[in-house]
Amino acid sequence: MTGPEVEEHLVEMAVELATGAGALTRKWFDRGTVEFDTKADGSPVTEADKAAERYLREQIALAFPTDGIVGEEEDDREGTSGRTWIIDPIDGTKSFMNGVPLYGTLLAVTDEHGPAVGVIVMPALDEVVAAGRGVGCTHNGRETSVRAPESLEGCYGNTSGFDYWPDSAMRDRYLGSGMIIRTWGDAYGYVLLATGRSDAMVDPMVNLWDVAPMQVIIPEAGGRVSDEFGNEWAPGKSFVATTGTIHDDLVEALTA
Repeated sequence: MTGPEVEEHLVEMAVELATGAGALTRKWFDRGTVEFDTKADGSPVTEADKAAERYLREQIALAFPTDGIVGEEEDDREGTSGRTWIIDPIDGTKSFMNGVPLYGTLLAVTDEHGPAVGVIVMPALDEVVAAGRGVGCTHNGRETSVRAPESLEGCYGNTSGFDYWPDSAMRDRYLGSGMIIRTWGDAYGYVLLATGRSDAMVDPMVNLWDVAPMQVIIPEAGGRVSDEFGNEWAPGKSFVATTGTIHDDLVEALTA
Protein backbone atom coordinates (compact mmCIF):
# COMPACT_ATOMS: atom_id res chain seq x y z
CA MET A 1 0.00 0.00 0.00
CA THR A 2 1.19 3.50 -0.74
CA GLY A 3 1.33 6.35 1.74
CA PRO A 4 2.97 6.94 5.10
CA GLU A 5 2.50 4.72 8.13
CA VAL A 6 -0.51 5.58 10.21
CA GLU A 7 -0.16 6.42 13.87
CA GLU A 8 -0.85 3.37 15.99
CA HIS A 9 -3.10 5.32 18.33
CA LEU A 10 -5.54 5.76 15.42
CA VAL A 11 -5.71 1.98 14.98
CA GLU A 12 -6.17 1.56 18.72
CA MET A 13 -8.97 4.11 18.76
CA ALA A 14 -10.71 2.42 15.83
CA VAL A 15 -10.53 -0.93 17.63
CA GLU A 16 -11.95 0.60 20.80
CA LEU A 17 -14.82 2.23 18.95
CA ALA A 18 -15.71 -0.81 16.84
CA THR A 19 -15.51 -3.09 19.88
CA GLY A 20 -17.89 -0.81 21.75
CA ALA A 21 -20.35 -0.80 18.88
CA GLY A 22 -20.08 -4.56 18.54
CA ALA A 23 -20.82 -5.02 22.24
CA LEU A 24 -23.92 -2.89 21.76
CA THR A 25 -25.21 -5.23 19.04
CA ARG A 26 -24.92 -8.19 21.40
CA LYS A 27 -27.75 -6.79 23.51
CA TRP A 28 -30.13 -7.49 20.62
CA PHE A 29 -28.38 -10.63 19.35
CA ASP A 30 -28.53 -12.35 22.73
CA ARG A 31 -32.29 -11.79 22.98
CA GLY A 32 -32.86 -14.18 20.10
CA THR A 33 -35.56 -12.08 18.42
CA VAL A 34 -34.87 -8.97 16.37
CA GLU A 35 -37.42 -6.61 14.82
CA PHE A 36 -36.51 -5.03 11.51
CA ASP A 37 -37.60 -2.60 8.81
CA THR A 38 -37.07 -3.01 5.07
CA LYS A 39 -34.99 -0.38 3.26
CA ALA A 40 -35.69 0.94 -0.23
CA ASP A 41 -33.29 -1.60 -1.76
CA GLY A 42 -35.14 -4.48 -0.08
CA SER A 43 -32.46 -5.20 2.52
CA PRO A 44 -33.35 -5.36 6.23
CA VAL A 45 -32.25 -2.88 8.88
CA THR A 46 -32.66 -3.54 12.59
CA GLU A 47 -32.79 -1.34 15.68
CA ALA A 48 -29.35 -2.73 16.49
CA ASP A 49 -27.94 -1.48 13.15
CA LYS A 50 -29.23 2.01 13.85
CA ALA A 51 -28.08 2.08 17.47
CA ALA A 52 -24.57 0.85 16.69
CA GLU A 53 -24.08 3.35 13.87
CA ARG A 54 -25.43 6.19 16.02
CA TYR A 55 -22.99 5.22 18.80
CA LEU A 56 -20.05 5.25 16.38
CA ARG A 57 -21.03 8.56 14.82
CA GLU A 58 -21.35 10.22 18.21
CA GLN A 59 -18.03 8.88 19.50
CA ILE A 60 -16.16 9.78 16.31
CA ALA A 61 -17.63 13.28 16.32
CA LEU A 62 -16.45 13.77 19.91
CA ALA A 63 -12.93 12.47 19.34
CA PHE A 64 -12.38 13.74 15.78
CA PRO A 65 -14.77 16.65 15.19
CA THR A 66 -13.26 17.66 11.83
CA ASP A 67 -13.29 14.16 10.30
CA GLY A 68 -15.88 13.06 7.76
CA ILE A 69 -18.17 10.09 8.33
CA VAL A 70 -19.77 7.71 5.81
CA GLY A 71 -22.17 5.04 7.05
CA GLU A 72 -24.68 2.59 5.72
CA GLU A 73 -27.67 3.78 7.72
CA GLU A 74 -27.35 7.60 7.90
CA ASP A 75 -26.38 10.45 5.60
CA ASP A 76 -22.71 11.30 5.06
CA ARG A 77 -21.08 13.95 7.22
CA GLU A 78 -18.57 16.16 5.46
CA GLY A 79 -15.25 16.80 7.18
CA THR A 80 -12.39 19.25 6.77
CA SER A 81 -9.44 17.19 8.03
CA GLY A 82 -8.98 15.05 4.90
CA ARG A 83 -9.82 11.96 6.93
CA THR A 84 -13.06 9.95 6.69
CA TRP A 85 -14.48 7.16 8.87
CA ILE A 86 -16.53 4.47 7.12
CA ILE A 87 -19.08 2.51 9.16
CA ASP A 88 -20.97 -0.74 8.66
CA PRO A 89 -22.60 -1.35 12.05
CA ILE A 90 -23.73 -4.89 11.24
CA ASP A 91 -22.26 -6.63 8.21
CA GLY A 92 -24.38 -9.73 7.74
CA THR A 93 -27.69 -8.41 9.06
CA LYS A 94 -29.60 -11.49 7.90
CA SER A 95 -27.18 -13.74 9.81
CA PHE A 96 -27.63 -11.47 12.83
CA MET A 97 -31.42 -11.66 12.59
CA ASN A 98 -31.32 -15.46 12.40
CA GLY A 99 -29.05 -15.93 15.41
CA VAL A 100 -26.01 -16.87 13.30
CA PRO A 101 -22.82 -15.54 14.95
CA LEU A 102 -21.01 -14.82 11.66
CA TYR A 103 -21.89 -11.12 11.58
CA GLY A 104 -19.41 -8.30 12.06
CA THR A 105 -19.07 -4.66 12.96
CA LEU A 106 -16.85 -2.88 10.45
CA LEU A 107 -14.95 0.37 10.81
CA ALA A 108 -12.41 1.92 8.45
CA VAL A 109 -10.51 5.17 8.01
CA THR A 110 -9.32 6.74 4.77
CA ASP A 111 -7.11 9.79 4.35
CA GLU A 112 -5.56 11.77 1.52
CA HIS A 113 -3.34 8.78 0.71
CA GLY A 114 -6.18 6.25 0.56
CA PRO A 115 -7.17 3.38 2.88
CA ALA A 116 -5.50 3.90 6.27
CA VAL A 117 -7.15 1.78 9.00
CA GLY A 118 -9.41 -1.26 8.97
CA VAL A 119 -11.15 -3.11 11.80
CA ILE A 120 -13.44 -6.14 11.79
CA VAL A 121 -15.07 -7.03 15.10
CA MET A 122 -16.97 -10.33 15.35
CA PRO A 123 -19.05 -9.59 18.47
CA ALA A 124 -20.53 -13.05 18.94
CA LEU A 125 -17.19 -14.82 18.35
CA ASP A 126 -14.91 -12.54 20.39
CA GLU A 127 -12.56 -12.02 17.44
CA VAL A 128 -11.04 -8.73 16.34
CA VAL A 129 -8.89 -8.21 13.26
CA ALA A 130 -7.28 -4.79 12.87
CA ALA A 131 -4.72 -3.19 10.59
CA GLY A 132 -3.10 0.14 9.90
CA ARG A 133 -1.30 1.18 6.74
CA GLY A 134 2.35 0.28 7.11
CA VAL A 135 2.04 -1.16 10.63
CA GLY A 136 0.73 -4.67 9.96
CA CYS A 137 -2.33 -6.70 10.88
CA THR A 138 -3.36 -8.24 14.20
CA HIS A 139 -5.86 -10.85 15.35
CA ASN A 140 -6.97 -10.38 18.95
CA GLY A 141 -3.89 -8.25 19.49
CA ARG A 142 -1.35 -10.66 17.99
CA GLU A 143 0.35 -10.28 14.62
CA THR A 144 -1.31 -12.33 11.90
CA SER A 145 -0.81 -13.03 8.20
CA VAL A 146 -2.24 -14.94 5.27
CA ARG A 147 -0.86 -18.30 4.24
CA ALA A 148 0.87 -18.94 0.93
CA PRO A 149 -0.62 -21.71 -1.24
CA GLU A 150 0.97 -22.23 -4.65
CA SER A 151 -2.14 -23.08 -6.68
CA LEU A 152 -5.93 -22.87 -6.55
CA GLU A 153 -6.36 -26.64 -6.31
CA GLY A 154 -7.58 -27.56 -2.85
CA CYS A 155 -7.53 -23.99 -1.50
CA TYR A 156 -10.46 -22.73 0.52
CA GLY A 157 -12.47 -19.98 -1.15
CA ASN A 158 -15.33 -18.14 0.50
CA THR A 159 -18.35 -16.13 -0.57
CA SER A 160 -21.46 -14.96 1.25
CA GLY A 161 -23.83 -16.96 -0.96
CA PHE A 162 -24.62 -17.88 -4.55
CA ASP A 163 -28.22 -16.80 -5.09
CA TYR A 164 -27.46 -13.11 -5.62
CA TRP A 165 -24.48 -13.23 -8.01
CA PRO A 166 -25.42 -10.96 -10.94
CA ASP A 167 -23.00 -12.81 -13.21
CA SER A 168 -23.94 -16.48 -13.06
CA ALA A 169 -21.13 -17.37 -15.45
CA MET A 170 -18.55 -15.93 -13.05
CA ARG A 171 -20.20 -17.79 -10.18
CA ASP A 172 -19.95 -21.06 -12.13
CA ARG A 173 -16.29 -20.38 -12.92
CA TYR A 174 -15.60 -19.82 -9.22
CA LEU A 175 -17.27 -23.13 -8.40
CA GLY A 176 -15.23 -24.83 -11.11
CA SER A 177 -11.89 -23.24 -10.20
CA GLY A 178 -10.54 -26.24 -8.32
CA MET A 179 -10.97 -24.49 -4.98
CA ILE A 180 -13.07 -25.82 -2.12
CA ILE A 181 -15.84 -23.23 -1.93
CA ARG A 182 -17.58 -22.46 1.35
CA THR A 183 -20.14 -19.82 2.34
CA TRP A 184 -18.33 -18.65 5.46
CA GLY A 185 -19.41 -15.28 4.34
CA ASP A 186 -19.76 -11.60 4.97
CA ALA A 187 -17.00 -10.15 7.14
CA TYR A 188 -16.05 -13.54 8.57
CA GLY A 189 -14.70 -14.72 5.22
CA TYR A 190 -12.12 -11.94 5.39
CA VAL A 191 -11.29 -12.75 9.01
CA LEU A 192 -10.50 -16.32 7.96
CA LEU A 193 -8.35 -15.12 5.06
CA ALA A 194 -6.37 -12.60 7.13
CA THR A 195 -5.68 -15.16 9.85
CA GLY A 196 -4.46 -17.97 7.62
CA ARG A 197 -7.54 -20.17 7.87
CA SER A 198 -8.78 -19.67 4.31
CA ASP A 199 -7.33 -18.52 1.00
CA ALA A 200 -9.80 -16.28 -0.84
CA MET A 201 -13.01 -14.31 -0.53
CA VAL A 202 -15.12 -13.16 -3.47
CA ASP A 203 -17.95 -10.65 -2.94
CA PRO A 204 -20.00 -9.73 -6.03
CA MET A 205 -21.20 -6.13 -6.38
CA VAL A 206 -20.38 -4.63 -2.98
CA ASN A 207 -20.63 -1.16 -1.48
CA LEU A 208 -17.84 0.86 0.09
CA TRP A 209 -18.84 0.14 3.71
CA ASP A 210 -18.91 -3.62 2.98
CA VAL A 211 -15.20 -3.83 2.19
CA ALA A 212 -13.51 -0.60 3.33
CA PRO A 213 -11.64 -2.29 6.22
CA MET A 214 -10.56 -5.17 4.00
CA GLN A 215 -8.64 -2.77 1.74
CA VAL A 216 -6.24 -2.27 4.64
CA ILE A 217 -6.50 -5.59 6.49
CA ILE A 218 -5.78 -7.98 3.63
CA PRO A 219 -2.73 -6.14 2.18
CA GLU A 220 -1.30 -5.60 5.67
CA ALA A 221 -1.72 -9.33 6.32
CA GLY A 222 0.28 -10.03 3.15
CA GLY A 223 -2.56 -10.63 0.71
CA ARG A 224 -4.00 -8.81 -2.29
CA VAL A 225 -7.32 -7.19 -3.19
CA SER A 226 -8.80 -6.09 -6.52
CA ASP A 227 -11.95 -6.19 -8.60
CA GLU A 228 -12.76 -9.33 -10.58
CA PHE A 229 -10.50 -8.19 -13.42
CA GLY A 230 -7.46 -7.59 -11.23
CA ASN A 231 -7.87 -3.82 -11.27
CA GLU A 232 -8.18 -1.42 -8.35
CA TRP A 233 -11.59 -1.91 -6.75
CA ALA A 234 -14.32 0.72 -7.03
CA PRO A 235 -17.77 0.77 -5.35
CA GLY A 236 -20.30 -1.36 -7.19
CA LYS A 237 -17.67 -3.70 -8.57
CA SER A 238 -17.01 -7.23 -7.31
CA PHE A 239 -14.32 -7.52 -4.63
CA VAL A 240 -11.68 -10.25 -4.76
CA ALA A 241 -9.32 -10.85 -1.85
CA THR A 242 -6.70 -13.59 -1.69
CA THR A 243 -3.44 -14.67 -0.10
CA GLY A 244 -1.67 -12.94 -2.97
CA THR A 245 0.11 -16.06 -4.17
CA ILE A 246 -3.03 -17.25 -5.98
CA HIS A 247 -4.50 -13.87 -6.87
CA ASP A 248 -3.65 -13.79 -10.56
CA ASP A 249 -4.79 -17.41 -10.97
CA LEU A 250 -8.12 -16.70 -9.33
CA VAL A 251 -8.73 -13.55 -11.38
CA GLU A 252 -7.99 -15.52 -14.53
CA ALA A 253 -10.35 -18.29 -13.42
CA LEU A 254 -13.15 -15.81 -12.70
CA THR A 255 -12.89 -14.01 -16.02
CA ALA A 256 -11.73 -16.69 -18.46
